[in-house]
Amino acid sequence: MTTLYLLGSAAPPLLDIAPVIEKAQSAGYDVCLGLTPAAARWLEPQLSELERLTGHRVRSEYKQPGTADAWPRADVALFAPATFNSINAWALGLTSSFVVGFAAEAIGKGIPLLTMPCVNTAYAQHRALDRSVAELRAMGVRVLYGEGGFEPNPPGQRRPYPWHLALGAVRETVPPRA
Repeated sequence: MTTLYLLGSAAPPLLDIAPVIEKAQSAGYDVCLGLTPAAARWLEPQLSELERLTGHRVRSEYKQPGTADAWPRADVALFAPATFNSINAWALGLTSSFVVGFAAEAIGKGIPLLTMPCVNTAYAQHRALDRSVAELRAMGVRVLYGEGGFEPNPPGQRRPYPWHLALGAVRETVPPRA
């Protein structure tokens, strides 16, 4: 089976992550869920159910030195939703959270990596976002942002997050194997 690391930041689409996991699993992926610390706090009441659903521990912290990996090796990783903070930290190499650290290291390990930001139009006006998106793309990350990907919402408004685009891009990048 193909292992998908699904990494998420604290953004509203994360609250609907269980159906996304189920869709990825039905497409043939073994899903491991990693969260930023804030995202883990948001999903605290659901963590045991998400672990049951994935069959893996949900991770939000780095493992202790000398501890065996809790997950199988990643075949592909999707960082979605990725907040303004996570995108900028990742592009700068600031790896204080497990998911950003994994994503930064995955570039060097050659693990196929995709991300789909989740930012509002106010954040999208900040020049750091465009620089960070360009930097990640230059490092080989497939960034689903703008036309054909996530398009920012006005502050305070919520449109459906295009999970179908993210999962479709994962399938295009690394098709599941039996």
